[in-house]
Amino acid sequence: MTKDHRTRSRAAALAAATVLLAAAGCGAADPGAGDAAGGSGGGTLVIGATGKLPNLDTVIGGAGFEGKRLLSFQIYEGLTRYELLKDTNKPPQVTGALAESWQVAPDRLTWTFALRKGVTFQDGTPFDADAVLFNLHRYLDPASPEHTDALGAAAKEYAGDIASYRKTDDTHVELVTTAPNGHFPEDLAHVLIASPTAVRKTGTKDFAQHPVGTGPFGFVSQTEGQQVELAANRTYWRGAPRLDRLIVKALPDPAARTAALRSGGVNWIEYPNPDDLDSLKAAGAQILTNSYDHLWYWILDTAKGPWADVRVRQAANYAIDRQAIAGNLLHGTADPAFQAAPRATAAYDPTGDRYSHDPAKAKQLLAEAGYPNGFSSSVTVPTGGSGNLLPVPIAEALQRDLAAVGIKVEIRTTDWTTLIGAEAKGQVALGSDAIAQSTTLFQSEALLPLFVGSNSPFWTGHYASPKVDSLIAGAAANPDTTARQAAYRTALRQVTEDAPWLFVVNDRNPRALAPTVHGLVQPQSWFLDLTTVRVGN
Repeated sequence: MTKDHRTRSRAAALAAATVLLAAAGCGAADPGAGDAAGGSGGGTLVIGATGKLPNLDTVIGGAGFEGKRLLSFQIYEGLTRYELLKDTNKPPQVTGALAESWQVAPDRLTWTFALRKGVTFQDGTPFDADAVLFNLHRYLDPASPEHTDALGAAAKEYAGDIASYRKTDDTHVELVTTAPNGHFPEDLAHVLIASPTAVRKTGTKDFAQHPVGTGPFGFVSQTEGQQVELAANRTYWRGAPRLDRLIVKALPDPAARTAALRSGGVNWIEYPNPDDLDSLKAAGAQILTNSYDHLWYWILDTAKGPWADVRVRQAANYAIDRQAIAGNLLHGTADPAFQAAPRATAAYDPTGDRYSHDPAKAKQLLAEAGYPNGFSSSVTVPTGGSGNLLPVPIAEALQRDLAAVGIKVEIRTTDWTTLIGAEAKGQVALGSDAIAQSTTLFQSEALLPLFVGSNSPFWTGHYASPKVDSLIAGAAANPDTTARQAAYRTALRQVTEDAPWLFVVNDRNPRALAPTVHGLVQPQSWFLDLTTVRVGN
């Protein structure tokens, strides 16, 4: 590097720092904004999200877990919630939210929830047992005037095994499941409770334009799919958030997110481009990461062609250099994934890291399977979206690694919504032999059978293992957390052996914050508690 080049680089870094530091000051709310919100002077947090923003009607969402963490979980709560502030060195536990406590009967089907007293919705109306029943009717009873097919379909993931529900008094509800469900309290964190008064006032059709829940932030305004503004709920039962306002903007392009942070258009961005991390740090930005339940992987079609042979699938896993992807491409914002279970889960087996980078072993397995000269295949890759890191560059790195052992892969790109929409119908967008995507396997245990179960309605590469099905079903029925986790570990060990996926990396959930953003606790979770955050000098 020449002296002039070094001088220009230092000047550029200094200029960037000056812009970011100046912009960071603009992130604080003006006095009027704080007063309008009944605020405490905690400022305005403006977040640049990686994808489209969700439909704000409770469970409908539609923008992946990112939309849920930044908006749905800020407006609404369920009977339970994730405790995200106490211990950042292990996955969070489920604790009480709109229910203070619960117990399950000896039949392992009947659950009684003691509701929290004195809670009000953001419209000032009281939360009680009738509000719980109203929402369950709305989700589960087609005869309810507030029910829609979209609500029913969305609620099915978490509330679909509720056979009956009733209130025993104004502060207790009884929910009966169709089968024993040990993770039922966790499921209910996702069954969000809206204000019955507000739903009846707007009607279900328009409720997404005026959402009302009990969460820490109340709705102010939105530009649909692009920006949502919330204000602190000063009567929130856990105590008012420190912030005055929360604004979430859809910025799917990584360069646009970085530019917005530098210019002061936002003071927080989700998943900064790893190539920008050094310059952002030089400009004063805070880069926060933590391991959590996440896997970026390829789902392979195990029903036809070369991918039907387990030796071929194992060969492909030995062919890829995860360390290079995690270190060189993603600059440490992810860890290499050598097995099916993500590192920051109880199902992770420290002795189970199977798939090292071993091209010679990959070629040996391909030859044993009858493909000494390799073969051709295809993969559909999203261009971005919730939890997808740098999907196309990662896919291109995998393409090179696989080509080195004779597997030639055509990359076909589409948008995230199209990919997951087709997958939900049991299809593959663009008709490929594999799809690339990210997921959280244990952030919600209810979803695990949808990814590795034989009878999943989603496209999961036609993978079927009676052993895995039995282990997951037995675990799900067991209310004992330790026993459940042991069964999951055994199940995921079998998935690792069967290799229905290419296991690539575990994301570390990076985000970049302006220097004036304070108080964020980064948990081992996809979700966040924003009540401790403030913006100011």
